[in-house]
Amino acid sequence: MNWNSTNLEGCIVLEPRVFLDSRGYFMESFNQKTFDEITQQPIRFVQDNQSLSSKGVLRGLHYQTGEFSQSKLVRVLQGSVLDIAVDIRPDSKTYGQYHSEILTAENQKQVFIPKGFAHGFLVLSDTALFSYKCDQYYNAASEGGIIFNDSFLNIDWQFLISDCIISDKDLKLPEFSKAKAVW
Repeated sequence: MNWNSTNLEGCIVLEPRVFLDSRGYFMESFNQKTFDEITQQPIRFVQDNQSLSSKGVLRGLHYQTGEFSQSKLVRVLQGSVLDIAVDIRPDSKTYGQYHSEILTAENQKQVFIPKGFAHGFLVLSDTALFSYKCDQYYNAASEGGIIFNDSFLNIDWQFLISDCIISDKDLKLPEFSKAKAVW
């Protein structure tokens, strides 16, 4: 498996080796030993989540706080998305910065997003099947979020925002400066 660091400390893009032939392809999507070597962190995933969304659906920016803060390993099983990770760790030198990555079923890229990051994605294809592994169980009381169009973060969603489909809940998320502290 190949991997690359991003501009955000601890956020890593993973690229599995894909073996193609006339039958299709084979790849190892996850290997705990390899993952541990790459991340240099004792991450143990406890929950897998999956969502199906149509073109223009924007989900995020979400995170969990305190003891329920989550590291995630995300990928696209079908379709394509613009994936966004935002560093919200107050003591980080990349606090308030984001990384964007196009994830597709074809490129098979995965993004490891450590604890202390907000996460969101925008569906670019007709539909997208999105999968993520979490190292902590979901806890509703520990939910946090940041409005997708926060002026401080200034995220380039590479899509006409008026064409986005956003839940009422996500439209009511606070600005970055007023968001719930991650720790």
